[in-house]
Amino acid sequence: MNFLGVAVFRTRGVPPRRRRRLVVWALVGALLAAAGLGGVVVWQHTYALREEKVSLRHHGKLLDGVLARPERGEGPFGLVVFVHGDGPTDATHETFYRPMWESFARAGYASLSFSKPGVAGSEGHWLDQSMADRADETLAAVRWARDRPDIDGRRVGLWGASQAGWVLPKVAAEDRRLQFVIAVSPAVNWKRQGRYNLLAELRRDGATAERRDAALRRRETTLRLLEKGASFAEYRAATADPSGMTSARWGFVVRNHRSDATADLRAMRGTPVLLVTAGHDVNVDVAETEAVYRGVLPAASLTVAHYPGATHSLVDRDLERSRWRLTLAAVFAPRKLYTEGFLADQARFVAQRPTGPEAP
Repeated sequence: MNFLGVAVFRTRGVPPRRRRRLVVWALVGALLAAAGLGGVVVWQHTYALREEKVSLRHHGKLLDGVLARPERGEGPFGLVVFVHGDGPTDATHETFYRPMWESFARAGYASLSFSKPGVAGSEGHWLDQSMADRADETLAAVRWARDRPDIDGRRVGLWGASQAGWVLPKVAAEDRRLQFVIAVSPAVNWKRQGRYNLLAELRRDGATAERRDAALRRRETTLRLLEKGASFAEYRAATADPSGMTSARWGFVVRNHRSDATADLRAMRGTPVLLVTAGHDVNVDVAETEAVYRGVLPAASLTVAHYPGATHSLVDRDLERSRWRLTLAAVFAPRKLYTEGFLADQARFVAQRPTGPEAP
């Protein structure tokens, strides 16, 4: 029973006039309590940032975004350009980027993020893109930012998560002026990542051997269909896939299933990279990712930060497993959503980049 319900229940048998006064005071108390909690929520979601709505026209389509600058100063600031993972992501990632933007701001860096095509005010549709399209879009964002007087064009780097692992190396291989790359939970090979994810989720869900074998057979059928460029109708007829695949999603997979970041990683040799991995990642085989990054990139340019208790989203697994705790953290302590050290380690990495004439 809530606070107001308890107060009303306790007025039974009390004279009507006094009962009305008690109910009024109960309402006042409830409003004050709500206002107090509301104040906490507002305070927790107030960040030391100056956010500006921005837009970029790329290949005739408008992209809607946010430039988040440090709270004080006119710059020019260094810049972190955000590259989203999979899904219809808006510029703020439903506000969850803001704790990161704030941590970068405290290191003297602004952050730039655009909503994916077809999301918020951005035109187009994100499922129509290849990884090369996404890289070209990111390069356009970097060029746009370097033209701004409040951005130091020598101190621009990339941050990206998950699917961005196929975008970041393409961009860094093309733009050798980029100062750094932060790759969070990135995969290397699309097909191997898909198999790992499938098996990891089946283990997590306690699937039977029969269910596992059926899922692997369906996967092999899907791969054969992809290799021959089959239509969505052919896919549905051959697999009866229960996973909710749509025609648009199938087209996206057809365009991107051959993605592999290895060659692009080789081409960006020398760009400082912070590789972030999690100990409970069911989406990406982080051991394979780290092995490839260490095998391809010069040791001097690679920093690896591993968080044993975290999941793919860099949230502690115990927190992610509890819906009510996760909700409370998102509402009342959004900076605590991320595993300990994640925000500070990224801010430290960018703060260590050169700031003078020696910056690339």
